[in-house]
Amino acid sequence: METQNFKIANAQSSVNWIGKKVTGQHNGTINIEEGNFTIVNGDLVAGNVVIDTTSIVILDVTDPATNQQFAGHLASDDFFSTEKFKTAFLDITSVAKQNEVNYFVEGNLTIKAITHPIGFNLKVNTSEDELSASGKIIIDRTKYDMKFRSGNFFTNLGDTLIYNEFELDVNLTAKLA
Repeated sequence: METQNFKIANAQSSVNWIGKKVTGQHNGTINIEEGNFTIVNGDLVAGNVVIDTTSIVILDVTDPATNQQFAGHLASDDFFSTEKFKTAFLDITSVAKQNEVNYFVEGNLTIKAITHPIGFNLKVNTSEDELSASGKIIIDRTKYDMKFRSGNFFTNLGDTLIYNEFELDVNLTAKLA
């Protein structure tokens, strides 16, 4: 049995986020602090990713003052509470191989010290010394005490409603450790 450990190469990896509301959406990036994947006999079996919540960037708001205000709001207790919780974690708990490169991954996602199970599809390709992984993760923010303008908790929000789910489009590169 051959076991390989791949360490995420932060500079070659990206996590893009999209948050939607009634009147449109916002998007940006967030950085990976560290992470790794374990491959046994060519198949993904485990892994974890640590996200730096203080690195959230908003790409679609071009006015500097508005961007700074929005970034401050995302960092506040209404959303990620980055002063108290500088990282978020995904620990893979099980992996089901769908075909040669596609897996259904289940894991525990921890944001603001609140952990919930999550599942998503992940495409993984490996070579001798490099692994690439990509997928889309849909997260219900209200499970992590991010209730600001959620229709589940507030009424009469009209066009200020923010949808509960946000997306992470993940493209990771990892190097053989």
